[in-house]
Amino acid sequence: MSFFTRFLLINLAIFQCLSLLLCLAAKDFDFFYFVQSWPGSYCDTRRSCCYPQAGKPSPDFKIHGLWPNYNDGTYPSNCDSSNTFDPSQVSDLEDSMQRDWPSLACPSSDSTKFWAHEWNKHGTCAESVVDQHAYFEAALNLKTQADILKALQTAGINPDGSSYSLSKIKSAIEDGVKLSPGITCNTDESGNSQLYEVYFCVDSSASNFIDCPVFPDGNCNSSVEFPEF
Repeated sequence: MSFFTRFLLINLAIFQCLSLLLCLAAKDFDFFYFVQSWPGSYCDTRRSCCYPQAGKPSPDFKIHGLWPNYNDGTYPSNCDSSNTFDPSQVSDLEDSMQRDWPSLACPSSDSTKFWAHEWNKHGTCAESVVDQHAYFEAALNLKTQADILKALQTAGINPDGSSYSLSKIKSAIEDGVKLSPGITCNTDESGNSQLYEVYFCVDSSASNFIDCPVFPDGNCNSSVEFPEF
């Protein structure tokens, strides 16, 4: 084997090793949780809520976040402090974000702080896959594919303060959205378990829904209240 041939083979091996390392580094998570919250449950607690400066949001599930996760249930966070949220990067999405991704935290705000928190904590851990614009756009697109409220109402489950069996809620979402949900609850001032957040899983490209490899702890009672908003 000539020196030139050996040189080419060595460089090819180095290139392959570097490519493998870069690929492993680029995919430092296994999937995304896509999480939507019911605003009536957020507001019906001791902490209460404040409507955004744009006004009371529509009575629908709202995006909480798109969160990189590992298959063992753990997750990375705050991965790049040099790439903080820049509102100018999503200016064309702002109207949709105000509608589908509002902040209900007090004091009333324009929701920018909420979006910054989501990008800085979660989005930066997927920046090898999505930039800021693509991250928020992906979440908005996913919401259009997973209409939770429609699925529930089709099954006769309405946000009117009534209580429903947790199993019926899960079945309604599975039938309507064609995905198995993870469901978490909170507790109102009277101690009732309330339908709060619904988790779906998305592949590491932030494009396609997948079966969840792991679900969050649900902390729901067998009977769950669906409060008005």
